[in-house]
Amino acid sequence: MKIAKFINSPSEKEIIFTGGTTGSINLLARSIGNTLKPGEEILISEMEHHSNIVPWQLAAQRTGAVLKYIPINENGELDLSDPDKYFTPRTRIVSLTHISNVLGTINPVKKLAEKAHGVGAVFIVDGAQGVPHMKVDVQNLDCDFYAFSGHKMLGPTGVGILWGKMGQLVNMDPFMGGGEMIEAVTMESSTWNSVPYKFEAGTPNFAQAVGLGAAVDYLADITMEKIAEHEKELTNYALDKLDKIEGLRLHGSPPQRGGVISFNLENIHPHDLAQFLNEDNIAIRVGHHCAQPLLKTLGETATARMSFYIYNDESDVDKFCQSLDSIREYF
Repeated sequence: MKIAKFINSPSEKEIIFTGGTTGSINLLARSIGNTLKPGEEILISEMEHHSNIVPWQLAAQRTGAVLKYIPINENGELDLSDPDKYFTPRTRIVSLTHISNVLGTINPVKKLAEKAHGVGAVFIVDGAQGVPHMKVDVQNLDCDFYAFSGHKMLGPTGVGILWGKMGQLVNMDPFMGGGEMIEAVTMESSTWNSVPYKFEAGTPNFAQAVGLGAAVDYLADITMEKIAEHEKELTNYALDKLDKIEGLRLHGSPPQRGGVISFNLENIHPHDLAQFLNEDNIAIRVGHHCAQPLLKTLGETATARMSFYIYNDESDVDKFCQSLDSIREYF
């Protein structure tokens, strides 16, 4: 009930517990992906995390379906100047991220859902960066599925959620077989339990699920609206400060963005930068961020990424920028 209320699901039966966003998307790539026919299309984007690329590549290989992607423009937004080029009568599955984990871009998922449904496609949202950082109402978005992870929202690792419309879940085949997901088993055949149990084979990850429930209580008490506003203010503050640092190259400038900023500092490799920042007790993420196709488009092999949450404030940004200046002088 806690999770259902948190994302405004019509029913707690539409909440499936998984191992995380990756597990949720793989479930869909197997259950729905296996229904694809040769020549039918799966549509993703250039800014996707590997977890929303690789499962669909595998599904295309198994079925003969065609994998297409929406490119990004110079601002780091989806290039929707000619959407009919991507959303076609052959499109069967559209799976897109809510917020880019590299660029911070917030995608217009409600409009994208409308476009997907307009061509008769199922619309899936990778919400790993969405649910922790903004108010998510799955009914308002009108997506068919929404996936997210506990560890991105102050919860434990190893637990995530797949939300799906009941009509979709009822018609889907299960991804895994085993205990709890069956109604009856004979040596010749089996029948399936009702939703959501049909998709929760094996002993439930109940300890992590309880932990996720506690995280949801904590975030709901603060309110997601306040969290989103705090991140917006802090991101704008950081962008203003970073703009004054010589030799710093920002990636993406979407007008609608979350609390993620990726950049490169001239003549300093991101891994070296992270090591020096670590000496000042500053933790950032560097590398390809599980988004190699996106970094290829950006012309980088690695970037540095700073990100914010409810425990950060302006003093963290100030310290970060001071450290960057010191590192530049050293190099």
